[in-house]
Amino acid sequence: MRHPPAFLILETGRPVPSLRRHGGFPHLIRSAAGLSRHQARFVPVLDGHAPPDPRGFAGVIVTGSGAMVTDGEPWSEATADWLRKAHAHGLPILGICYGHQLIAHAFGGEVGWNPQGREMGTVPVRLHDEAARDPLFAAMPAEFPAQTTHLQTVLSAPPGAVVLAHSALDGCQAFRLGERTWGLQFHPEFGVVHMRGYIEARREALQREGHCHARMLESVRPAPAARAVLRRFVRHALAHRHG
Repeated sequence: MRHPPAFLILETGRPVPSLRRHGGFPHLIRSAAGLSRHQARFVPVLDGHAPPDPRGFAGVIVTGSGAMVTDGEPWSEATADWLRKAHAHGLPILGICYGHQLIAHAFGGEVGWNPQGREMGTVPVRLHDEAARDPLFAAMPAEFPAQTTHLQTVLSAPPGAVVLAHSALDGCQAFRLGERTWGLQFHPEFGVVHMRGYIEARREALQREGHCHARMLESVRPAPAARAVLRRFVRHALAHRHG
């Protein structure tokens, strides 16, 4: 039986050790996006594996990571080069957290430490007016909860990009570059278990920074609207492929 074109998932990092029993980021993304095993191919670029020719894939999703884009690791810079080529070929691209920042870096945006500090937990994300005309965000409520955990951020989006959303601590929660490339600072693949697990794993750092770890845990709640963005990306990419 012939299967439809697969989505390429570029693995740039791995979950904190306490959550690895639930699978790596590619598995979480594949499951949240509603993709079957036949519809996804994983490539661990963080281990130095080069992504394949982008032609022939339905789209690409770049995972989150505990690494920092500003470190300029060779595997990260090589992935940025690949993303520029994939974008030029018209391949639909979605970056999550580190992937979001890597796309911004690859296309001339600025990535650095968030001047507002760590953003973590379930936070309200607010859409800009431009989101009403975006294929992934047009049907979304003006404000929705999303799971976040990051220290660095997109300080300025790439030239020509449209910033689609922000939160209280981050001015660029989502952007679109051209017609088929998106970045999401939040984690649409995270459920409540994953978010709570990250808060537990960062308990000492949160306490040092003056955050109430217990209150943050209590505020975690499901974020179905954020998760739906993944499935909208899959549908949009497949429609582009068959259009």
